[in-house]
Amino acid sequence: MYCIIFLGNGIILHVIRTDPALHQPMYLFLAMLALAEVGVSVSTLPTVAGIFLFGMTEISFEACLLQMFSIHSFSIVESAVLLAMAVDRFVAIYRPLRYTSILTLPRIFGTGAILVLKSIMLMAPLPMLLQRLPFCGHNALSHSYCLHPNLIHLPCGDVSVNNIYGLFIVISTFGMDSLLIVVSYGLILYTVLGIATGEGRKKALSTCGSHICAVLAYYVPMISLSMVHRFGHHVSPLLQTMMANAYLFFPPVVNPIVYSIKTKEIRHSIVRMLSEQRLRV
Repeated sequence: MYCIIFLGNGIILHVIRTDPALHQPMYLFLAMLALAEVGVSVSTLPTVAGIFLFGMTEISFEACLLQMFSIHSFSIVESAVLLAMAVDRFVAIYRPLRYTSILTLPRIFGTGAILVLKSIMLMAPLPMLLQRLPFCGHNALSHSYCLHPNLIHLPCGDVSVNNIYGLFIVISTFGMDSLLIVVSYGLILYTVLGIATGEGRKKALSTCGSHICAVLAYYVPMISLSMVHRFGHHVSPLLQTMMANAYLFFPPVVNPIVYSIKTKEIRHSIVRMLSEQRLRV
């Protein structure tokens, strides 16, 4: 799965970087999404590979905090990029003639920098809040990587501040992003219904297909795992572990495949790249 993630997202990044025709807002946001997914995968790699390949079942507290910070930071960026892609699709459909003048390269790269800075600033207090707590007893994690919802069950002190701040992060990032994505698609649907011809509506909606798949691939496993954590007290631990791995593995595996198949420009660039490689050989 890691090979598929790094190869798939690497190909997406390569064709976007090398093909001038793909230096457009939609594909630049896709490149940001691919980078965030690679970041999440690199963050989980040390412990997942250590457990499943070498039987290493221990991690130091400092390394666990670093992994937690890295996974959550990249996940926050990933969610925010999905929102930016929804806004991009709305602008492309609502103001097609002003699309490139509204979403200029400086604005796109500035948006990316703001998203990274925002995730770092939001996540920075969490490791410090965990470090002040006393840990005692059997410190066993239920996943093959360190996540904040899992870590706050281990201390034997008061974790109310951690719970409140963690909830604030979830609501202000994933909750707000998902709400705004729904609003964006509501506006997209309203705009598309105002298009006179059926062919025009179909063409407009077809540009959103890949992004809708990416949103579902990201939020469905996340919501499912969250529901199991909160309400599935009698659910098998094996199912919880499988869902926890699917939550972080499913989007970076599926998204490059979806965009390669459903996005004509990406597909043609990949075919052209492979043809050039074959001619060189």
